[in-house]
Parts: sequence; structure tokens; C-alpha cells
Amino acid sequence: MKQNHQNPDKRKRVLVNILLVAGLSVLLCGQAYFGYRLHILSAEQEQIKEDYSMVNNITFGIFSVDQWRDKLSAVVGRQVNGFSMTKTQKTELQEQVRKQLDGLIDKTVAQFNKPQKTLGGKLKKLAFNSFVDEDELHAMVPAFAKTIITKINSPSSTKRLKRIANSKIDQLEEATYDNTSEAFSAVKHHMRAKYHVSNEVQFEKSISKHLADIRAQTYNYAYAMLGCVLLALCLWFLMRKQIYFQTTLFIMSILFALVLLASGITTTIVEVDARIQTLNFKLLGENIVFSNQVLFFQSKSILSICETLVRQSKPDAIVVGALIMLFVIILPVLRLLGKGIHVWGKDKLAENKIVRYLAFECGKWDMSDVMVVGIGMTYIGLNGILKSQLSNLNMNTDVLKTTTENNSSLQPGFIIFVGYVVFAMLLSFILKRKTHPNEKEPDVLDEERIPA
Repeated sequence: MKQNHQNPDKRKRVLVNILLVAGLSVLLCGQAYFGYRLHILSAEQEQIKEDYSMVNNITFGIFSVDQWRDKLSAVVGRQVNGFSMTKTQKTELQEQVRKQLDGLIDKTVAQFNKPQKTLGGKLKKLAFNSFVDEDELHAMVPAFAKTIITKINSPSSTKRLKRIANSKIDQLEEATYDNTSEAFSAVKHHMRAKYHVSNEVQFEKSISKHLADIRAQTYNYAYAMLGCVLLALCLWFLMRKQIYFQTTLFIMSILFALVLLASGITTTIVEVDARIQTLNFKLLGENIVFSNQVLFFQSKSILSICETLVRQSKPDAIVVGALIMLFVIILPVLRLLGKGIHVWGKDKLAENKIVRYLAFECGKWDMSDVMVVGIGMTYIGLNGILKSQLSNLNMNTDVLKTTTENNSSLQPGFIIFVGYVVFAMLLSFILKRKTHPNEKEPDVLDEERIPA
């Protein structure tokens, strides 16, 4: 091929290539470091959220008989121990006692005044009417009722009644259980030791702080990775007319793409987090509260999705996992390697049928872009379903109030994977444009191949 541009001095060209590789290598190392930190922090965030969801799992909360037993017993116990009659209650209770005593007298008199057939019965009736005055009995009832109420409200009687009530509550507690309290206690003890806290309040604060810090750092690292790629593209744009350095730029760009792909498939792409934020139940004027009850939590990367599917016992799930692995992970890597070999290899190797097929023809089998659309559509659909279902759990009555929360979100791994897809498409466009047989411009990637 005839060259339309005068070649620069060979030494100068080699020196510039070395400087170019060194500069891009610094960016590549920075991108790789940011990707590594993003992967580590993403795994740490996933572990923290799994720990949090375990401690606050609905199984240990709303669905736990032991939790309800403890909360109900505490409310009833406070009501019993703090019970004391007001003046109005004493008056009402005294009136009820008076009515019961009057009724008892009326029933007794009626029983004696029934017609008697036997001699003994007639004698008892005569004796009763001779010695007992019904009106006098009714007149004594208010005094008896007052004495009874006073006796009931004496300190000794009140203490004895509370002791009896508490013993019955204790018996009910012992008979009501589901064996979750021991497991929950062990989980809480382990988590408090793990996060170096001593109570639930400190645990909540520690988790919230950790997650807020990690969230900020992961997005910063994700944007830093994309920033390194953007700087490399800017350098390529500035040197677009320097045909002798295009091979070096292309090979280094492939390395940038591989780092993006590795980070994109191993970093969390989506989180599904549905929870009951608060449940407030009123009993005997007191609130029974459950908070942060996790209904469901899952955090997945593309690679972990493949692993989960492949490990299933169902053949269809294994096939789907293998196909995702092939068309979203393995094939994109092979395509990038094919492009690199075609650009950097010797003529015989560069024009190998397999290399050319990987570099130019198998793009229709690369499903990375389809995966991006699929993840986005799945998230939108799942998010809508969760919001709809959780909204049905929201209640606001005099007795029960519940509020739900959907914390599902796309994660930085999705941003990185999208960045890879866009960058890979750009590399494919550049390669096809520079190797098009009808291109009027010189075939810069087929010029003298210079080792990077």
C-alpha cells in the first residue's frame, strides 16, 4: 500500500510509542485499581446488607411468635403492675356490686317464697318470713358493696391480685413459643460482635454509616474508571491523524475494554430490597412496634447470576446460565482478543479466518447490548411490581398502621457494564471504518505494524 504521508524518523517514532504506552499504562493501572476497589467495596456492601437483612428479617420479627409473645406480655404486665382504680371506677364498680347483691337477695327470697308442698318446706318458709326482713337486707347492701370495694383496693389485696395475674401471664408465656428467640439471640450476638456494637441502636447507626460511605465511594470509583477511558479516547482523538500510533492506541483501548468488562460482570448490578418500614399495633392503649422488617433482599452481579443458574437442578436454568456465560462473558472477551490479534498480529495471523470472524463477523452473537436492555427492562418491571404489591400492605387505621419501603436500585456495576458496551461498540466502529476496502483514506491499522 502506498503511503500518502511522510514517515517520521524511526527513533522518534519508537520514543513516542514508548511514551504513549507508558502514559496509557498509567491510566490503565489507575482504571484497574479503581475497578478492583469497586469490586471489593461492592462485595463488602452486599455482605453488610445481607447481615442487616438477616438481623431484621421478618422471620425474626412480625412472623415470630416469640417476638409477639414478649411484646404482648410486656404490655399486659405493665398494665397489670400499673393498675389502680380511679374514683369514678370505684363508684361504677361499687354500683355493679350493689346490683349483684340486690339480685342475689331477690333470688334467695323468691326461692323461699315458692309454694311448698312438704311440711319441712313450709316450716322453712315460715321461719324465713318470721326472722328475715327483705327490706332490711336491701338497705344493708350499699354498705356491704362499699366494704367489698375498699377491701379489694387495699394494698395487700391489690398486690395479691397482681401476683396472681402475673403468674398467669408467665404460664401463658411458657406455653407460647416457636423456638426463634434462641436463634435470633445468637444472630444478634454474632452481629454485634462483628460490628463492634453493644445494642440495636448502635448497630443501626454503624450499618447506616458504613453503607453511606461505601455508596459514595463505589460511585466515585465507577466514575473514575469511566474517566480513565474518556481520557484515553481524548488522547486518541488528539492523535487521530498520527497514523503510526493508531495500532498502539487500539491495543491499549482493548485492554481498557477488558478491564471494564471484568469489572462490569463481577460487580453488583442490581439490588432488590423490599421491607416493612414500620408496623404499629395498638393494644390496651400502648403501641406494639416493629421496624425495618426485611421481606426480601437479593444482590446480584452478572457472574453471580450465571453461577446461580448453573448450580440449579433444573436443566432449563442450567442452559440459560450457560448461554448467558457464553454470549455475555466469553464471546465478548474473544471478540476483543480477535480485534487485538487482527490489529497487532503479523499479516498471516491477522488475516486468519477465525481471527477475522471474531473481529468482524460474530458481532451478531454478542449479547452484551441485549443484556443491558434486559437488565434495564427487568429492573423497571420488577420495581413496578414491588411498588404495587407493597402499596397494598400500607394501612392506616385506629388500631393498625403500616408503612412499606422499596429500596431496590441499579448499582454501579450496571453503569460500568453499560460503559463497556458503548466502548466496545465504538472500537468495532473504528476497526470497521479503518479496514473498509472502499475507504479513500489510508488503512491506518494496516500500515506498518509497530509493537506497542
